[in-house]
Amino acid sequence: MAELTIWTLDWVSEGPRGFVRDLRLRWACEEAGLAYSVRTIPFEDRTTNHLSRQPFGQVPYLDDGELKIFESRAGLLHLARKSERLMPRDPVGEAETVQWIIAALNSIEMVSVPWWFLGLSDATDNGLDAWLESRLDHIETVLNEREWLAADRFTAADLLMADVLRVPKVRAYGVRPASENYVARMTGRPAFRKAYADQLAHYAAADKSRSTGA
Repeated sequence: MAELTIWTLDWVSEGPRGFVRDLRLRWACEEAGLAYSVRTIPFEDRTTNHLSRQPFGQVPYLDDGELKIFESRAGLLHLARKSERLMPRDPVGEAETVQWIIAALNSIEMVSVPWWFLGLSDATDNGLDAWLESRLDHIETVLNEREWLAADRFTAADLLMADVLRVPKVRAYGVRPASENYVARMTGRPAFRKAYADQLAHYAAADKSRSTGA
């Protein structure tokens, strides 16, 4: 079996560390016990130096032998299809997992990302506040009633939903104890802790290399 290769940036500034989305693929591989390596592209000229692999100039992208995939969500679905630890093989469990993966992206992240960017401006009123509050309240209701999103166990749907909800500004927006407990449980998993630590170590090593000119 060909080893998986996750591609990311060779360096980023302090702010996004721990949140660069190669973490989603690292975490999935760790949960599934899939061997993988990490390769990098230069931070400089990052928007144009890998357009042949990622037409929007983003990271991560994934290699699985001859198969090439861009977008962290597509990569996550590919990994989920490779491991039952990430997605059940029965039709009901698979459908539940896929629907909650899509919900994390289309019902939560679609709102939280533009809300976060608007919050960086000097505007006193973020026009997306009510929309985000509504979406977070809905997922709070769901998480009050269940431990896992799909199949009564951890799946790739939990991985992605937790990654969307753990963004500090989103996590701190309002008081939602079920969501907070959920994020704490997901990010307390050994696979997440290893993936997170490895990403931080990757960029710390890049700092050292840049400072020494190596």
